[in-house]
Amino acid sequence: MRFSVLASGSTGNAIYVATDRTALLIDAGITGKAVEASLKEIGADPKSIKGILITHEHSDHIRGVGVLARRYNIPIYSNMKTWAELNGQIGTITEEQRQLFEVGETREFEDLTVQSFGISHDAAEPMGFCFYEGNKKLTLATDLGYVSDKIKETIKGADAYIFESNHDPEMLRMSGYPWSIKRRILSDVGHLSNEAAGEALTDVLGGQAERVFLAHLSKENNMMELAKLTVKSILEEKGLKVGDDIHLRETYPHKPTKLEEL
Repeated sequence: MRFSVLASGSTGNAIYVATDRTALLIDAGITGKAVEASLKEIGADPKSIKGILITHEHSDHIRGVGVLARRYNIPIYSNMKTWAELNGQIGTITEEQRQLFEVGETREFEDLTVQSFGISHDAAEPMGFCFYEGNKKLTLATDLGYVSDKIKETIKGADAYIFESNHDPEMLRMSGYPWSIKRRILSDVGHLSNEAAGEALTDVLGGQAERVFLAHLSKENNMMELAKLTVKSILEEKGLKVGDDIHLRETYPHKPTKLEEL
């Protein structure tokens, strides 16, 4: 299994996951042109994409979905409640391209198995995903207000995590955001803080050299070095040594991570 975080942050999100037999996009919250450029940078062909999986309907996850689906005739997969919100946001899509993928369902895409799970966020019915090929597992979990015990049980045991570390609470409180927005972000249907990310990860990581990609960082209320430092501190307090037991990796808003292989 190969993967790259094509873009991650408050300005847009997209992830590429592939095996020798298939390739998927998860979200396309940047322009279609930007997705194409990122795929080219990692040596991937957009014509190879066999499906676009949608986590939820917010614009930073669907901006380029319609364009890519029409340009390359790619089916789009999401649950019924999310589809109801997508209608009118992504332009004209054929009936054949409208595919249902409900919360809690597991689907096979050639040699890639994908399991969806529900998450807590202020969207119609948001989802995260676990990807399996053979004995390898990749977890995607962003846009969560909190990480429930059920989610922890679902995502643990992965070889790599794309995991939200959205904001530093003090930076958020001192920001110029209206209080209503601050309250939303800090709520159980908002986004994970650096501290919350670290605490959740201590419950799911086994210290088996897992790769953790810190994702969906706020442009205004976080910095990658701060996120890494905070998560590292919490993990090491729990006895997990970053650099040996765990590998913390960066993601970027405007360029892809290098193509990783599990």
